[in-house]
Amino acid sequence: MRQIPRVIVAGTHSGCGKTTLASGLMAALAARGLAVQPFKVGPDFIDPTHHSAICGRTSRNLDPFMMGEAGVQETFVRACAGADIAVVEGVMGLFDGLEGTDTASTAHVAKILDAPVLLVVDAGGASRSVHAMVRGYAGFDPGVRVAGTIFNRIGSPRHLAMIEATESLPVYGGVPRRKDLAVGSRHLGLAMAAETGAMAGFGAVVEETCDLAGIVDLARSAPPLPAPAEAPDRPEAGVRVGVARDAAFCFYYADNLDRLARAGAEPVFFSPMTDRLPDVDALYLGGGYPELHAEALGASRCREDVRRVVDDGMPVYGECGGLAYLTERLVTDDGDYPMAGVLPATTEMAGRIQGLGYVEARVVGAASVLAPGSVFRGHEFHYSRLDCAPDARFVLELLRGRGIDGGRDGLAAQNAVGQYTHAYFPAGFAETLVRAAGAYRRA
Repeated sequence: MRQIPRVIVAGTHSGCGKTTLASGLMAALAARGLAVQPFKVGPDFIDPTHHSAICGRTSRNLDPFMMGEAGVQETFVRACAGADIAVVEGVMGLFDGLEGTDTASTAHVAKILDAPVLLVVDAGGASRSVHAMVRGYAGFDPGVRVAGTIFNRIGSPRHLAMIEATESLPVYGGVPRRKDLAVGSRHLGLAMAAETGAMAGFGAVVEETCDLAGIVDLARSAPPLPAPAEAPDRPEAGVRVGVARDAAFCFYYADNLDRLARAGAEPVFFSPMTDRLPDVDALYLGGGYPELHAEALGASRCREDVRRVVDDGMPVYGECGGLAYLTERLVTDDGDYPMAGVLPATTEMAGRIQGLGYVEARVVGAASVLAPGSVFRGHEFHYSRLDCAPDARFVLELLRGRGIDGGRDGLAAQNAVGQYTHAYFPAGFAETLVRAAGAYRRA
């Protein structure tokens, strides 16, 4: 068993301020010299970049739908090695899960981790009435320990005093409105951490307005968790997997990269915007914002390198933004740009969301990077759509989700596959990609 001080920062609803307050709490604790391990409930790629930048430790996603309950606990305990405290940022409202259920909600994760919950409540425009809300949340599910509150968007000391005149749960903070620390956003969410340091600025605000010592004591009240089984050592596979990582390709689950390494691969990071393709045996092209960098991607000779190695039989796996890069062209509001030309389709940016939600996929076609018959889960969130050639070949049947073509995903050509699904790698997924890389290297 392992004793891991931990707390979950949850919200009453989206937009109540839990992201800024969770990030501020991480920054304030780190400023006190604590090693803070950050986490994010759900499939989000953006908030973890802010957590990682603040804490100096890689933030991990905790998602019971994609990972399973055992996977959530294993990732949590494994990632907390060497940390003094763990802070978990929730998703949406505390009890908002899959299709109106508890599944994959912040409350679900709180129960898996047996962790106390700090409820962030937007107190703007209310005083005593907030306690009716707090009592409702605290009593809704007896299996969730809502242990205290942080009231956000406090208008003045008098406003906070009016709220504190009635107590429903222990109050760990009253945070004022701070429009000067707002973080910009775009179509897929907040700006990435590399683009703004504003989120870390909330650390001083939390330090001034919240009971940090009390929050640490609350985190220490969490009971021990079972230690995960030791992962067996795998021999080095002797393959190098190129991983596109820059401003255009920045959406990766940390666990996926770890699983590639544990499968014996050496990850080689590069930028398709500025680099030539390195000496690798396979490619992993994650999601991100290729539409914001289409001109640079189109001008780079890397796309020619990618097309050449695909023609040579290299296994290539692309997700969402990576899918767009593998198609023939990317059409945005600013122009029509050439891409790698590997997959027989054109990617067009649309004015509204084209796909959003959890995905469950089954491999139904031949693809060296995907094991035939295997099933995996993931998430899709995209504003683009594909215009595919009439003879386009798809290797994924979606049991849940929209994909490229209303239930089909995984557009394939030779040993390259591109899909809208951001997969959470299940057992065997990374090993299949590494075996394909090894076969290419030997050939």
